[in-house]
Amino acid sequence: MKHTEHHYSHRIGWLRAAVLGANDGLVSTASLIVGVAAANAGRPEIVIAGIAGLVAGAMSMAAGEYVSVSSQADTEKADLEKEKYELGKNPEFELNELKLSFVKRGVSEKTALDVAEQLTADDALGVHAREELGITHITTARPLQAAITSAITFAIGGALPLICALLISVTLIPYGVSVSTLFFLALLGAIGANLGGANVIKGIVRVMFWGATAMAFTALIGYIFGVSLS
Repeated sequence: MKHTEHHYSHRIGWLRAAVLGANDGLVSTASLIVGVAAANAGRPEIVIAGIAGLVAGAMSMAAGEYVSVSSQADTEKADLEKEKYELGKNPEFELNELKLSFVKRGVSEKTALDVAEQLTADDALGVHAREELGITHITTARPLQAAITSAITFAIGGALPLICALLISVTLIPYGVSVSTLFFLALLGAIGANLGGANVIKGIVRVMFWGATAMAFTALIGYIFGVSLS
C-alpha cells in the first residue's frame, strides 16, 4: 500500500517572502491611496501617489529582503566555516558531541555512537550543520529568491487597489479601495494559510485586522490634513 505524506516546510523560504510582499503591497498601496483620497485630492494625484508608492515599495522590499537574507546567509557561511575548522582540528570531540546530541533524544549510547560514526563518514559537515547548527537545505538562506519573490508579489498586491482607484468614482475611492483591499487581504490570508498548512480562518482574520487598522489610520491623517488645507 502506497503511503504519501504532504509536508509544507519546503515552502518556508519563498512562501514567507511571497506572503510578506503581497500583504505589504496591498496594505501600503491601499493605505496611501485612501489617505491621499481622504485629503480631497483628485484622481491624477491619487493615481500618481499610488504608482509612486507601488514602485518605491517593490524596490524597497527587494533591497530589504536581499540585504537581510544575505546577512543570514553570511552568518550561516561563517558558522559552517567554523564547524569545518573544528572537524579538522578535533574530530573526536565533534564525534562525541554528535553522539551526545542523539543520546539526549533518548537513543542508547552504543546506537548513538554507531549512528554518529556512520553519518560522519558519509557527510561530517552536513550532519553537524543539521544537528548542531540547525542548517538544512530547506532553511538555507536564499537572498536572490527572497528579493525577487517579494518584489513581484508586492507589485501584484499593490496593483490591485491601484486598479480599483482607476475604475471607480473619485468620491468613492476611499470606500471602494478599502472594501476591495479587505477582500483581497482575506483571499491572501486564506491562500497563505492553505499553502502553509495553517488555520485558514486565523490567517484571514490576522491580515484583515492589520490591513483595516493601517487604512483607518492613513484615512484619518488624510482627512485631518484635507480639512486643514481646505
